[in-house]
Amino acid sequence: MSSIDLTYHFLIAMPNMVDPYFARTLTLVCEHSAQGALGIVVNRPLDMTLQTLFERLSLSMRNTELADAPIYFGGPVQTDRGFVLHMPPGHWQSTLRVRDRLGLTTSRDVLEAVGRGEGPEKMLVSLGYAGWAAGQLEHELKQNAWLTVEAQEAIIFDLPAEERLPAALELLGLDYARLADVAGHA
Repeated sequence: MSSIDLTYHFLIAMPNMVDPYFARTLTLVCEHSAQGALGIVVNRPLDMTLQTLFERLSLSMRNTELADAPIYFGGPVQTDRGFVLHMPPGHWQSTLRVRDRLGLTTSRDVLEAVGRGEGPEKMLVSLGYAGWAAGQLEHELKQNAWLTVEAQEAIIFDLPAEERLPAALELLGLDYARLADVAGHA
């Protein structure tokens, strides 16, 4: 497969996805290169709030508006580590810029700023991330495991979690209920 860059694209799990980590998921690809890919699942909230996470990290939260914000399952890799997907990218200690629109930050300083009410305008906090080795994502695409479409911040930050996957499919003019769970090859 020729080299493709799916950075800032959604991966939409096809109905035939049997991997329990990714079935019915919408994943934002934050980085894609010849070395592999990194993404964050954006539609699978955990049974944990931002307040609970702050308590576990011994952080104070003055901005109680965000206390009930859900924490998300970002993927099966490093599930004990937090990842903050946010906009604007800002200037944090450890941030991967995603096409100059978003930031994916792993340093504690972004959470400290959130606690003070000085954090990013919009954010999604996850535990873990999705990772693919070199060529692995391309192989999965050939196997029809995923559909891809360019990402939209509004889907990530403005819609409830359960509406994100259908909204991403609508960008392609598709309805999840109508997708076949088998694929053909021309």
